[in-house]
Amino acid sequence: MARTARDLTLLLDVMVGPDPLAHGIAYDIALPPARHERLSDFRVLIIEEHPLIPTGSAVRAAVNRVAEALADERAHVERHSPLLPDPVEAATTYMQLKLSNAAANLPIDVYDRLRTHAATLRADDHSLDAARLRGMVLSHRDWVEANHRRELHRHGWRQLFAEFDAVVCPITPTAAFPHNHNGGLEDRHIDIDGVEYPYFDQLVWAGMATMPGLPATAIPAGRSAEGLPIGVQLIGPMFEDRTPLRLAELLERTIGGFRAPE
Repeated sequence: MARTARDLTLLLDVMVGPDPLAHGIAYDIALPPARHERLSDFRVLIIEEHPLIPTGSAVRAAVNRVAEALADERAHVERHSPLLPDPVEAATTYMQLKLSNAAANLPIDVYDRLRTHAATLRADDHSLDAARLRGMVLSHRDWVEANHRRELHRHGWRQLFAEFDAVVCPITPTAAFPHNHNGGLEDRHIDIDGVEYPYFDQLVWAGMATMPGLPATAIPAGRSAEGLPIGVQLIGPMFEDRTPLRLAELLERTIGGFRAPE
């Protein structure tokens, strides 16, 4: 959306707030300032691996580049925390909620076929494919249960952000890949260091922040061997958008910001 974190902050200032024709009639919004103004004051958790999908070597190198820059600036950096909400349950819940929304307007005959297919799944099938299929035919009762899990994750993140100010992790496991318009999305794959994985599985990283509703700022953090840009995301506490934005601005000065690909 922008080439600098400062421009993103400007966009936030312009856009933030409730719709003036609806909720804005009754209230406004005031986001708190960034927690810190210096890199050395930030407490950051680094996550480079997900239990459900590998992280490509180029992306892993970019995450570690950011981690090293933070450490060089004397920020408090950790690699593990027992406070991190379960990433497997987070991914499953995200897929169910996302697909239940995406499939809401499917033609009834398509929906019926999906429901028949979902009924054949084994009860012990906890794969992401199964979560997506179940999500597309999620009943309201099951949606409420999934939404309850989301609230529990939000509580877990609140506890984590009492100890940390931001989480640095991948946005996706790979750099940009060649366009593929063959067949449906469910039939496509992505290549991660020479091994193919289901296309949709890469969304577990997007769901890390999206499912619980956390602000995340994507920043440039390096290039792949082919010269493609690699980004990482800085996840912050709910409603504290200015914290990851400020961290992004400070990191720009340390590792460099946007550079147009050759």
